[in-house]
Amino acid sequence: MSENHDFDLIIIGAGSGGVRLARTSAQKGAKVAVVESRYLGGTCVNVGCVPKKLFVYGAHVRDDLEDAGGYGWSIPTEDVTFDWPTLVANKNAEIERLNGIYGRMLENAGVTIIEGTASIVDPHTVAVGDNQYSTKHITVATGSWPVVPDIPGKECLLTSNEMFYLPQLPKHAVVWGGGYIAVEFAGILAGLGVETTLLYRGDLFLRGFDGDVRRFAEQEIRKKGIDLRFNVTINSIESDNAYYKVNLSDGATLETGLVMAATGRRPLVDGLGLENVGVELNNSGHIVVDEHFQTAVPSISALGDVIGTPQLTPVALAQAMVLTRRLFGDGQGEMDYSSIPTAVFCQPNIGTVGLTEEEAREAGYSLRIYRSEFRPMKYTLSGRDERCLMKLVVDDKTDKVLGAHMVGPDAGEITQGLAVAIKAGATKEQFDATLGIHPTSAEEFVTMREPVA
Repeated sequence: MSENHDFDLIIIGAGSGGVRLARTSAQKGAKVAVVESRYLGGTCVNVGCVPKKLFVYGAHVRDDLEDAGGYGWSIPTEDVTFDWPTLVANKNAEIERLNGIYGRMLENAGVTIIEGTASIVDPHTVAVGDNQYSTKHITVATGSWPVVPDIPGKECLLTSNEMFYLPQLPKHAVVWGGGYIAVEFAGILAGLGVETTLLYRGDLFLRGFDGDVRRFAEQEIRKKGIDLRFNVTINSIESDNAYYKVNLSDGATLETGLVMAATGRRPLVDGLGLENVGVELNNSGHIVVDEHFQTAVPSISALGDVIGTPQLTPVALAQAMVLTRRLFGDGQGEMDYSSIPTAVFCQPNIGTVGLTEEEAREAGYSLRIYRSEFRPMKYTLSGRDERCLMKLVVDDKTDKVLGAHMVGPDAGEITQGLAVAIKAGATKEQFDATLGIHPTSAEEFVTMREPVA
């Protein structure tokens, strides 16, 4: 390949989707380069899923220590201390290890790594610094970036990017937002001993999730001591060196040591030169592509967060596989965005796959709803006041399970298995015929017999 060009494919962005596309394309014989200005692995590895999950593990240790007494372990609380810099340093070491793995994977696949900021000169040329590279295909996989609201005092706001590198934890923190990032970080901070307030402009956080899940999660998260305030937003922030004064839309004020904005993400297309070559953006700033990830320019494609599909690493990975086949394979395959499983690593966790009850009713289904609430077995001896929710949304006419939702320990792990069944079109009868693993929380999904609605 690449008879008339330096490369067959240049990928701008070495995040999850870009790295997968590079490796799989190179394995098919293409000459591939990846341009990256920050870090290998993108948001997920560096300032997203991976370090977030490590922080969640760290934040949950306090609960485990408190529960130990119910199982006969005596842990003097006065001897238990937490050192934030140690957690950050250990996290950094793990991320550095993963960066190295990504680099070696690309090098072993024969991919050229170009460090720097890329811009598109024309449909077949990419500039990086003073160098220009010709290529048959260009793929934009630059991801997304946190949005900082334009309010007085916005320079005081931190985003998820900075939260992973805080030099120290404050005594009190305000988290502004109602999506999964806001809810997860509120849980992390509270679990690590920070007095935490979460502010959200809507009636209830986690918009788009099942209504029962949202309401149940609210109850359980409040038990963690997090101050949840809805129908309120931040008007302005004032800095007084030692603390921040946060002025709210309801007239109240908060004094805090940290304000985190988790108020959305925007596609990262700055400086790419897309306007120079005719690549179209939609009203939200995302790159417009067809079902084959092709832009308005035949030689330029895009995938991942930058095109506005669900902002999940497995989605970008799957898109990369489809695009590889189109560019260098048999051209077959397409993305299926139905029944994408996902998890929110708040405390307790949320796991969900398929349709919510609200989505199913809006689609016109006649439903049977199965729901169970109980205390997880682990907490029967420790006495922890934490409950678990499990829910199945079933099409009454076909008996097909349309959605499964959970709030409770290991919800993400359990939901991954359920996703296979729902993707395969399993019916409630098949769920009922499946033997449970006893004693587990997961068995509840195959033992719910009586519909509640």
